[in-house]
Amino acid sequence: MAAAEHAITISDESVAMELPTLPPNQGLEAMKDIVFGSAAGMAGKLIEYPFDTVKVRLQSQPEHLPLRYSGPVDCFKQSFQVDGLRGLYRGISAPMFGAAVETSCLFFSYRVIQDMLRATVFPGVEQLPFTALLASGALSGSVTSLALTPIELIKCKIQVPVESAGHKPVGPLAMVARVFRQEGLLGFWRGQLGTLIRETGGSAAWFGGYEGVSSLLRSYSQPGAPESEALPLYQQMIAGASAGMSYNTFFYPADTIKSRMQTADISTLAKGERQTFIGVGRALWRQQGLKGMYRGCGITCLRSAPSSAFIFSVYEGLRSYFG
Repeated sequence: MAAAEHAITISDESVAMELPTLPPNQGLEAMKDIVFGSAAGMAGKLIEYPFDTVKVRLQSQPEHLPLRYSGPVDCFKQSFQVDGLRGLYRGISAPMFGAAVETSCLFFSYRVIQDMLRATVFPGVEQLPFTALLASGALSGSVTSLALTPIELIKCKIQVPVESAGHKPVGPLAMVARVFRQEGLLGFWRGQLGTLIRETGGSAAWFGGYEGVSSLLRSYSQPGAPESEALPLYQQMIAGASAGMSYNTFFYPADTIKSRMQTADISTLAKGERQTFIGVGRALWRQQGLKGMYRGCGITCLRSAPSSAFIFSVYEGLRSYFG
């Protein structure tokens, strides 16, 4: 009888050991990701938005006309003279919402994907290998792109100078109605392939840059410290700034093509003509070459460095403070 009980105990223990376990309080952790990610994203958007407006205006210049802006400084100058600071922040309500959605989705899906990898591919491993972190970042970006494309489409259309689009200034809701009236529901996902490429590769570079630089800084200043230990604030900001520049440098051409597709006025296209990612990219390459693909990249990296530094610092700070 005792032997039988012992056998049952061993059997029960073996079954329990084989079951992968996910971290507890997933609902609470998800809520933290959403709230803290939203706060960090909106704070970062306030910093970067004027630079983003200039980037979109540089990217969306028509290929069949002389360039309106000679560079970022000239674009800033002309935009400020026409509309003042208000013009540089035109349409910020949509991207503020988008920043909250994007950042919270990124941090939430990034953590969930890591938890799934620990429970399946890397059981019992606390610190995932760097390749797994890159894969987690890429998958989180691909998921986020579906929610981000409609928000960015409205943002880009509002940011383009109204006189070049031939319309009066409108707010986000009026722009949503216009897009739906002209293109239907699927029109909100125009440029989805560009967003997918940018977010998948860019998010891998974003999280990978942050994790990689954080690891280097930790090994230099805190040798032997566990990976879970928080870095000093200035080192978090250095890692975040590196992440922001990595995100924008490698996949910027996809963002340029996406912006051109999203800012094109559908009413000016020939009847039956359909924009494609490859077609728009090919036309841009013929007209402006590699320089056209990277137009506005410098100012984008300039604004993404402090913005990403702020995003990671706010997110990590909130998570550290509230446990």
